[in-house]
Amino acid sequence: MREFLTTERIDPAKRLVVERTKDFGEIYEIFNFSDASTQSDRCIQCGDPFCLNKCPLHNYIPQWLKSIAEKDLEFAFKLSNEPSPFPEVMGRICPHDRLCEGDCTLNDGHGAITIGSIETHITEAGFKAGLTPDFPGVTSDKKVAVIGSGPAGLSVATYLLRSGLGVTMYEKADRAGGLLTYGIPSFKLDKKIVERRVELLLDAGMKLVLNCEIGKDKPFEEIANEHDAMFIGVGATKAKSAGLSGENAPNVYRAMDYLTNIQRKNFKENYDKKFDFKDKNVVVVGGGDTAMDCLRTAKREGAKSVTCLYRRDEHNMPGSKKEYRNAVEEGVDFTFLASPKEIILDENGKAIAVEYVRTTLGAKGADGRQQMEEIKGSEARANADVVIMSLGFDPVVPSFLAENGIETNSWGGIILNDETHETSTAGIYAGGDCFRGADLVVTAAFDGREAARSIAESLLE
Repeated sequence: MREFLTTERIDPAKRLVVERTKDFGEIYEIFNFSDASTQSDRCIQCGDPFCLNKCPLHNYIPQWLKSIAEKDLEFAFKLSNEPSPFPEVMGRICPHDRLCEGDCTLNDGHGAITIGSIETHITEAGFKAGLTPDFPGVTSDKKVAVIGSGPAGLSVATYLLRSGLGVTMYEKADRAGGLLTYGIPSFKLDKKIVERRVELLLDAGMKLVLNCEIGKDKPFEEIANEHDAMFIGVGATKAKSAGLSGENAPNVYRAMDYLTNIQRKNFKENYDKKFDFKDKNVVVVGGGDTAMDCLRTAKREGAKSVTCLYRRDEHNMPGSKKEYRNAVEEGVDFTFLASPKEIILDENGKAIAVEYVRTTLGAKGADGRQQMEEIKGSEARANADVVIMSLGFDPVVPSFLAENGIETNSWGGIILNDETHETSTAGIYAGGDCFRGADLVVTAAFDGREAARSIAESLLE
């Protein structure tokens, strides 16, 4: 270990831009064993590892880095899969620069360990070698219902099954995975990766009910009566509104509607043809990872031009730095310090441009971010054939929550006991974006894991 003085940080190779923008294949190659081992050998094995502490799951990062450096794949695989329900997913999509790698000690002059890429390597190499996560089989007569098959739902199901509890998962879509399947493009996360994890859970004894919206296709109360506990992980899919004039024009779209329909198209399923943006000028409003996903998707769909409007500068973008860099490489145009004020419509009521005003950043506010100030007389326009609004998401509040005494806060988030993840109704738990608001996949996975722990303690005591 501690080879950081003689070995530089390297990132996994990326497919050439001219190739990768022609399809939706993943852009990053997976480390081979030699590169993963060499990069792991750079770790200095901190006494108080900041990487582990910054990870919401508190993954055993130094330990599996050491194992890979010592070429012990089997032990690294077990260590990686113990606190994380799907490490090969996290290794691909986590904003490592803001989490584990961002707090790596070697960031100060030497370059952080490529933790995410090594994490992906461990599980992919492990699966290739025939390793699989341990599941004991369903050993209890207690049954738990999981509503929603996104990151939180898959996580809670993983740890409930590891405890020997029976699990039935209900998903309103025609495929499991939630955000992992329909919200994150395949160039970041190949859908076969998600399908493989779902298959592992099915093999472990989980039952999966698709095309079933609770409260519509099956009563919530019926499920509650059939199970000993429940977990709600319905996410946050209600798009936030900017409140702009013209925002409801027919060619102004919500980010998740666009991403979902293009993924359905890639699955060769029915989708809304209005989302075909070939040869069109596309403007995306927003600066997070979902906005980057929309921008990069539009490039692959053959848009004539793709422009991002963001009211702050690139250093203040809320998303991952690597996603911004990838978007720039792929030809996306960025207009920073531009605050949209109105969507301009033609005589037929269709959007033809976004009017914005230039901004400047001043002193830091209470949240630690520089305050945005508009510059008078700096109005400008970005011409557009279609506009995609990507301003974040709020939870959709199903009627069955209030009907069953499940309390929510002022913005629709489910109120939980911080220690147990139990809602205000005994025996019903929740986690993920329906509790936090739109957040990271890794925090949803954490909620599912901790809720499963509480459920298991309650049912198996």
